[in-house]
Amino acid sequence: MTASPSAWRPNRRQVLQAGAVPLLGLTLPRLLAADAPARRPKACIFIYQYGGLSQLDSWDPKPDGPSEIRGPYKPIATSVTGFRVGELMPRLAERAHRYAVIRSMSHTVPVHDLANRMLLAGVSQLPPLSAPSFGAIVSKLRPSEAGLPSHVWLQKFGGGAMPPEPTYLTGGTLGMAHAPLLIGTTHDDTPAHPDFRVRCFDPAADLDAARLRDRLALLGRLDGPTADTTLPRFREKALDLLTGSAARRAFDVEREPPAVRDRYGRNPLGQNLLLARRLVEAGVRLTSVVAWCGLAPGDKFLSVETWDMHGNAGVDIFGNGWNGLGWALPICDVAVSALLDDLHDRGLLDETLVVLVGEFGRTPRISKGGSAIGRDHWPNCYSAMLAGAGIRGGVVYGASDTQAAYVKDRPVSLEALTATLLHALDIPPETAISQDGFSVRASGGQVVEGVF
Repeated sequence: MTASPSAWRPNRRQVLQAGAVPLLGLTLPRLLAADAPARRPKACIFIYQYGGLSQLDSWDPKPDGPSEIRGPYKPIATSVTGFRVGELMPRLAERAHRYAVIRSMSHTVPVHDLANRMLLAGVSQLPPLSAPSFGAIVSKLRPSEAGLPSHVWLQKFGGGAMPPEPTYLTGGTLGMAHAPLLIGTTHDDTPAHPDFRVRCFDPAADLDAARLRDRLALLGRLDGPTADTTLPRFREKALDLLTGSAARRAFDVEREPPAVRDRYGRNPLGQNLLLARRLVEAGVRLTSVVAWCGLAPGDKFLSVETWDMHGNAGVDIFGNGWNGLGWALPICDVAVSALLDDLHDRGLLDETLVVLVGEFGRTPRISKGGSAIGRDHWPNCYSAMLAGAGIRGGVVYGASDTQAAYVKDRPVSLEALTATLLHALDIPPETAISQDGFSVRASGGQVVEGVF
């Protein structure tokens, strides 16, 4: 009887063998998941507002507060009675019936790299560097059925907020088989750049499909009769990626009509979200997207930390430079609303979870940065948006106090958020992910039932 996908666990020898195939000309086996489950699971697009979005200027405005708290933006009505958002999000306001907002996210660590590690691992205390990320867990428990990686990461973290790479570019304790395929290692390595092309599926120039298969057969003979029987299947999946056309098509945003690309916005976030939709449609289980919004006219590149709006970069948090809400939030509004529309129109929203959240929020009180005004790090109370995959549209869960400084009602921890996301993807949070089958669970949090 064939073992179930969740029961298959590559040991160190298997991972090393799978990765040590320069003889075959492959480096992709580490990206591949185990056998597909019997039915198609749901997918997820996880958008990281890297740096931390101000909750007061977006999902949780406080118009009755003093000027040094409320900021210059006015709240606007949404398609849901009684729910208002900041005025820089008019398109998302019109689509409030399609998503839920949690206004009571909370933890206690106001440091970027540490908070990002916590968000990635889904825990409120600093996890070890070997802790598997949410993406690695999804890759292990719901691997892709298609000839594509289970987890793709679009736009590498960079700058001072960057967590150590083992937290998201490896599979942690789950192994390199559950590491993401990284696309976008520099700030302009995105589908918004005219010369963008995904080259990771290109074999060596002197290796055609026939020669690759010959080398695969040779490896099989070298393995001998005692070799693990899963290894040939693992290599075959890698070969499919290199020789097949499905992956190349999925990553080719140029196939989209110009009008569709325009609808998302011709900027890094817009085009990466369009690529994420293509990947979900093709069978990728989880696409992680760093919400890098690109440069405003006249800007010089400093960092992809769009949402870290202290004012230290010389750009007011309320300004129109790359590090200001006047630039970034309208770009995010256009791109995310286009994604929701596109998924809905294609019949994919019911089976695709969309997550929009940063590692924390911003201080209620506006402060003076290095040369401009901003808001500083604030983990005590912030917001997250969820849509699709059974999430009930129009829900506002939890509440903050009068200044959006502390949680007033129904706090949501990182554990609870992760458990909720897993539940939306039909993965029981209590599922074991450790080799002993019981000591480590996918999440120890309680599902936030109120958003379903």
